[in-house]
Parts: sequence; C-alpha cells; structure tokens
Amino acid sequence: MDEYGNLDKYTKNLIGICETNDYIAPELFDVYGVKRGLRDKDGTGVLSGLTNISRIDAFKTEGDKKIPCEGSLWYRGYNVIELIRGFEGKRYGFEEIAYLLLIGQLPNAKQLTEFRQMISDCRQLPTNFNRDVIMKAPSKDLMNSLTRSVLTLASYDETLNDCSLDRVLEQCVKLISVFPMLSVYSYHAYNHYLCDESLYIHRPQEQLSTAENILLMLRPDKSYTPLEAQVLDIALVLHMEHGGGNNSTFTTRVVTSSGSDTYSVIAAALSSLKGPKHGGANLKVVEMMADIREKVSDWSDEEQVKEYLEKIVDKQAFDHKGLIYGMGHAVYSLLDPRAQVFRGFVEKLAVEKNREKDFRLYSLVEKLAPIVIGEKRKIYKGVSANVDFYSGFVYSMLDIPMELYTPIFAIARIVGWSAHRLEELVNMDKIIRPAYKSIMQIREYPETTDL
Repeated sequence: MDEYGNLDKYTKNLIGICETNDYIAPELFDVYGVKRGLRDKDGTGVLSGLTNISRIDAFKTEGDKKIPCEGSLWYRGYNVIELIRGFEGKRYGFEEIAYLLLIGQLPNAKQLTEFRQMISDCRQLPTNFNRDVIMKAPSKDLMNSLTRSVLTLASYDETLNDCSLDRVLEQCVKLISVFPMLSVYSYHAYNHYLCDESLYIHRPQEQLSTAENILLMLRPDKSYTPLEAQVLDIALVLHMEHGGGNNSTFTTRVVTSSGSDTYSVIAAALSSLKGPKHGGANLKVVEMMADIREKVSDWSDEEQVKEYLEKIVDKQAFDHKGLIYGMGHAVYSLLDPRAQVFRGFVEKLAVEKNREKDFRLYSLVEKLAPIVIGEKRKIYKGVSANVDFYSGFVYSMLDIPMELYTPIFAIARIVGWSAHRLEELVNMDKIIRPAYKSIMQIREYPETTDL
C-alpha cells in the first residue's frame, strides 16, 4: 500500500468475483414485482410518504387516464410562479420563501423583518473555524468540504442530540445562514492553496440578502449589479424545494426517522445531492454546451445543431452517454415551470452580459432537443427543458466557478431539507425501513476446505 492506502493490486483480483456474486438479472425485478429505485417504468415515483410542504403537478386525470400537462410547482399551497411575481422587483425573495417553507405560511412585514434579522445574526462561524477547519484541508470537491464543515459544526453545539422542534428549527436556521459562507470560503481555500491564486475572505454584511452576500463574498471587488443579485435570488428560490420525492430530501427524512441529529441529517443530504445524477446536472449541461459551441461551426444553423444533437443521442459525440443534458425530468412531462419562469430572467442577464449569442444557442437546443429525442427514443411522456438547463448558464454569466455550482444548489435546497426534517419530526412514529426481496441461494458450509 502507498501512503494513502492504495489497494489496487489487491482489489483488481477481487472485483470480478464481486461483480459476479452481486449481479442481479434485470428481469427478476419484473418477476418479483419490485419497482426498482421506487419508480415505475414510466418514471412515476412510488408513494412512500405524505407531505404538506410542496407539490408537483405534471399530469391531469381524465376519467381513469393520466394526461400529461404543463407542470406546476407549489410551495405550501402557493404556485411558485405567483410567489416570484409577488416579490420580483420589490425585494429579494430567499428569506421570505424560506420562512414560508419552514413555518408553513407567508410572513407579515414584522415577521419577515425579524426572520431576516435572525438570518443575519446567525451569519457567523465559531472563532477560528475558517482557519482551523475550512483552510486546513482544502479540496476541489467543495461538496465534501461543505459536508465536513457541517459535521464539524456539530462539535460546537451543546444541544447536538436535542430533537425538540424549537432546537431543531434553531439548528436549521443557523445552517441555512452559514451555508453561503461555508461554500464560498471553501472555494477560496481551494483556489488559493491548490490553484495558487490570491486569497481573500469577505465578511457578509448585515443589511444584504443571501444572494447579495454570496456575490459579495465571492468576488474580489465585492461588486455586483442589481440584476445579477436578483437572478441569483430567483435561482435560489426555484431550487429550494421540489415535491419531497427527490433523492436528497428522501435521505433527509430517512435519516431523521432514525432519530439522528440535525448535522448528521444535513450531511447525509449533502452526500446524496453531490451525486451527478442529482445535484450535478447543470455541470453536464455547461460541458455539453461548450462541446456544441466547439464542434458546430454555425450556431444559428438549425440543421447543423440538430445533426450534432443526433450524434449526442446516438452516443457518437460529447460524453457518449446518449443524453442531452438538461432535457427531460423524472416527474415533469410537457413543461418544467421552474425553467419557464427562469428563462425570462436568463435572457435579461444575457443582454446585460453581452451573451445574447449564447442565449440564442441555448434557445435553439431547447427547441430541437425534444424533437431529436422523440425521433430517437421511446418516451413515455413529453420532454422539455428542466431548470438545470439554464441554471449552469446563469452561474457562468455570474462568474460563479463550476466548483461552486452544486454547493449553490445546496445553499438553496437546505431550506427544503430543513422543512422536511421538521415535518418528519412532527409526524414521526416509525423509522423508515423499506423491504428488499432476497433472492440468494442457501448454501451448505463445506465440511472440508483447502484453507
């Protein structure tokens, strides 16, 4: 073994045996009626709980038939598009919608002022935490850095294992408040120690919103435009919560049901979110679009773009996985409402940043991809752009480094995780324990061996 415990020369001799013994024939899932991944073949999720926090509508019922429809997303009974229209151009919405998801109702002016002050008061880390924890072991994988920081913060909480609602709400608000600091400071540590760039640490300002503080802490000159902060604020609101059935939120509820502490629950959710099949989707969109820009000579030529998309679907181009990233969704069919509402703000930002040509290419891919996928694949429902199709483009226009894309998602989604942790605690009576059908063969231990 080397100094890091590399076991390659041992494991390579064992992995073939392991794969043979662990393999389960796909057809057996049909034989035993098991819904793999808790999903039907058409992508519908198997019901595993009830929630009053959010809802996704992607189908309407006519008689006994489910008909795909334009999607809608609801937070605590309010359509998310209406919520954004309510604060757009008047105030930043992150704190207001966080209050809605956590408490269950929209705040009045006094409650919102108090909640904003609470968030501001909690924007501080323990003494020397930045130096002793964040700067100590920098990593390009900022999600691992973020998870480590969350688990370390548990050491500073004398009420760590107190699962009373008031204590858990306090812990959640504190984590929501410091997630931007943990994420941005982790990036600066990586950028300085591993990339040999200048190090600067800006403190968040009390009077600023979460979105404004993210940009202030990230940028060397602390500057940003009102539109930049507004678009980031809306991106955070759109990523806060999504129906409860996603992987990281389910992880939140599973770990909560075991009686574990808040920090362990959020660390588990972070570990789920960092997976490329969950929180890393917008990274793949950015990489794919860069590949298209490089390989297609005329971005405005529909035929050229369509031909290259066909190559991507046929596994002849880009990463050879056959996927047009940012297209389609596990739940939505005809329309992801988050992408619909986001698109208009993305266009405004593209104009401000002189990125109209890029925006037109994104729009063209959004138009052509469903056609190409429909021609090449058997699909059970409609295909449309999802919110991740545009979020990576937005982050690139905001000069947010790619290493921070998934942590930005986490800064938003911890609000939804916290709301689901609280709801699980209010209603919890049993540990979540799914069943697995065992198909192993019983074997007799040999009387004699060659050991």
